[in-house]
Amino acid sequence: MIPGTIRHALLGVAITAGVSLAALTAAVHGSNTAQSDTAPAAPPATPVSVATVEQRELVSWAEFSGRLEAIERVEIRSRVSGVVEQVHFAQGALVKQGDLLVSIDQAPYQAEFERAQAQLLAAEARVALAAGEHERGQKLMSTQNVSQRDLDTRLNALREAQANERAARAALQSARLNLDYTQIRAPIGGRIGRLEVTVGNLVAAGANAPLLTTLVSVDPVYAGFNADEASLLKALATLPAEPGKPRDLKRIPVQMTTATNEAAPIAGHLNFVDNGIDAATGTVRVRAIFDNKDGALMPGQFVRLRMGQAKSEPALVINERAVGTDQNKKFVFVVGKDHKAVWREVTLGTAAEGLRIVTSGLEAGEQIVVNGLQRIRPGASVAPEQVPMAERSELKKPTTELAQR
Repeated sequence: MIPGTIRHALLGVAITAGVSLAALTAAVHGSNTAQSDTAPAAPPATPVSVATVEQRELVSWAEFSGRLEAIERVEIRSRVSGVVEQVHFAQGALVKQGDLLVSIDQAPYQAEFERAQAQLLAAEARVALAAGEHERGQKLMSTQNVSQRDLDTRLNALREAQANERAARAALQSARLNLDYTQIRAPIGGRIGRLEVTVGNLVAAGANAPLLTTLVSVDPVYAGFNADEASLLKALATLPAEPGKPRDLKRIPVQMTTATNEAAPIAGHLNFVDNGIDAATGTVRVRAIFDNKDGALMPGQFVRLRMGQAKSEPALVINERAVGTDQNKKFVFVVGKDHKAVWREVTLGTAAEGLRIVTSGLEAGEQIVVNGLQRIRPGASVAPEQVPMAERSELKKPTTELAQR
């Protein structure tokens, strides 16, 4: 049995513990009630850079790939038969129009030329003799010392001698041409190809004449490519309508880059549009023309081309950094007056002046996020900082770099 004093002490401890537990429970319950009555604190706004969607007067460019083509291509063949006596060009070199390329043995043609000269001299002598006989006959006719038949015979002899003279003169001209043909010269200026027939070989003339070499023009040069129907028709629509006059294709600019000059496009213009659209591919064969004074561009070379328009047109432009990708969709975040980020799908056009053309989804004057896109979600609060749509360094970037992003 527990003594009374101890029992009273234990009872006091139990009462004190109960009171403390009740107080603790009440405090915890009060704290939870206070927390449930207080709204959660809003997350801080995400700092982002925003820029204003601009409308500019721009020339829209469409990009293609193509190959260079020589404007003129000549197969060099001999026009007379004979032995190749000498070659006067370096294979692959640039030659001028009229430069001597190949010499054929002249000996037989020189002899033929001299024979034709002699025949012409003989024919001229016969004409002089016949003319004298005819003149004397006319004088005798006035004194009745010669018959009319004799005079007619003399006149016929004169005419026959004159005809023979013309034939001899033509034969001499033919012999002179054949002699000249032994000196094969460049019909155009350009780059000569490899030599197909070496010195000492006998070559034939006419349809069976073997190919000696080829010659292609260098300046200017064509660039042929297949343009899609929409891009070509859009470019042609910018040409002014002039009834009764052909389209002035020179007004449509074309820029060209090669593997060695991507940073410095070569300027040219459209030169030719084919007369129909390929139904299988939906493309049209077109051709541009470029200067090539240094001969650095070669036929068959692969090039990248950008076809513009005859005049500029208004277009909305944005910075490439403002564009995000969601599967196969392109989007931007538009920032309204409430500083909320709104997801907006956009349709992009070509690159222009270091920016990207937007064909749908935005309006001029709207604010879009250009830096910090990866840190926000639709509906997020943002702290916008106004910046230019494009820095100067971006304006100088090649459009080919922008197109590859």
